[in-house]
Amino acid sequence: MKKFLVLLLALVLVLALVACNDANETEETTDEVTTAEQTGNTDGTEESDESDESDTDEKDPFENMEVMSYDEYIAAELDSPVVIEAYVQATQSWWDNKITVYLQDEDGGYLAYEMVCSEEDAAKLVPGTKIQIKGYKTEWSGEVEIASGATFTFVEGADSYIAEPADLTDILANEAELIKHQNELAVFYNLVVEKIEYRNGEPGDDIYVTVKQGENSFSFCVERYLTAPETDVYKAFADIAVGDVVNIEGFVYWYNGVNTHITAVQTVMTHAEYVAAELESPVMIEAYVQATQSWWDNKITVYLQDADGGYLAYEMTCSEEDAAKLVPGTKIRIIGYKTEWSGEVEIASGATFTFVEGADSYIAEPADLTSILANEAELIKHQNELAVFKGLTIEKIEYRNGEPGDDIYVTVKQGENSFSFCVERYLTAPDTDVYKAFANLAAGDVVDITGFVYWYNGVNTHITGVTKVS
Repeated sequence: MKKFLVLLLALVLVLALVACNDANETEETTDEVTTAEQTGNTDGTEESDESDESDTDEKDPFENMEVMSYDEYIAAELDSPVVIEAYVQATQSWWDNKITVYLQDEDGGYLAYEMVCSEEDAAKLVPGTKIQIKGYKTEWSGEVEIASGATFTFVEGADSYIAEPADLTDILANEAELIKHQNELAVFYNLVVEKIEYRNGEPGDDIYVTVKQGENSFSFCVERYLTAPETDVYKAFADIAVGDVVNIEGFVYWYNGVNTHITAVQTVMTHAEYVAAELESPVMIEAYVQATQSWWDNKITVYLQDADGGYLAYEMTCSEEDAAKLVPGTKIRIIGYKTEWSGEVEIASGATFTFVEGADSYIAEPADLTSILANEAELIKHQNELAVFKGLTIEKIEYRNGEPGDDIYVTVKQGENSFSFCVERYLTAPDTDVYKAFANLAAGDVVDITGFVYWYNGVNTHITGVTKVS
């Protein structure tokens, strides 16, 4: 009986231990299921620490961004998002839904590289058009630009703006200052061509143009996607040689230093090219001083000539020191605008000049134009040349203010035709022999007159010499 009780107790103890173990296993399983349900990990495997990004929308970096001023754009970090509004100045060729755009506003320039653009919209990106661009600011070999992949919209109802090229000639060699004008349209005057190379050895691709200013050389570029081989600026380089002096206009691009993308090039014109140039267009000529009017207020009017024809530079910018060097025969290079006033074609006030170092000298002999004085169509071809007219009869002599001291208006007759000539007091002053000579001339005298074929509503020769014949 005792033995039976011992066995019974042992059996109860075993059963109790089994029941306790089953209960523990059930509790652990329940805990695992609860954790899996909370995390969504229903297969019971360990959950990763990384969140599931596929269920989260990526934030738009341009959301709530304001349009930047030019200064804010410049101050922005590289590789940061930017939003700008500016005006198209030029574009490179469209391709594969991309286009590179040169832009500017009144504060500075921008380049948007390979901006996303349909072919239809590319046709609307004409100069002056205002657009808004969203993209990332980037830099490549010194060129700061809006990176490939930027998007744009047209700014509806906006005004138009075309930038005038800024004259940056004086800071071309000052990289710290020049880079502040990166991507702006600029002009550089009086550069000497040092080398011209076609990218693949012959026309069709980019043209690398090395120019010299003083002792410094600079690499410029005719970018074929901006100015294609069929454009005038591209073709012009076929006729430009090493040593030629040029004015270059273009966008101040950067590639390990300034690498202006050329949009226009101007060489020293022949007289025929000058005559053919449009009024109000820029001109660059080289010619020889024949005479000057009086210098005043940093301005001087100059009569010039070469072997092919004459020029007048009206109130050219000039220091008093340089004015003293403008002696007859001196060769100078003038940059300015061709203009016209009452028939007189001249280089407009404000033109600038440089002396052509080492040049020869040239003094024109007066051309005898007596036979074509009455033939205006032929005579005007000799405008501003030094000429002589022989056997003219004085019809009238008048002092501008009624007495000596100012201009003298001289009316001369040839056959039945009368012509108004002038003793210009700023060219031949009252103390000169030619001015004084008219005090001893009277109506009816026959004279030979030398002078520059100036024009004022018809020929109005500026007299430099007079000889009484009878």
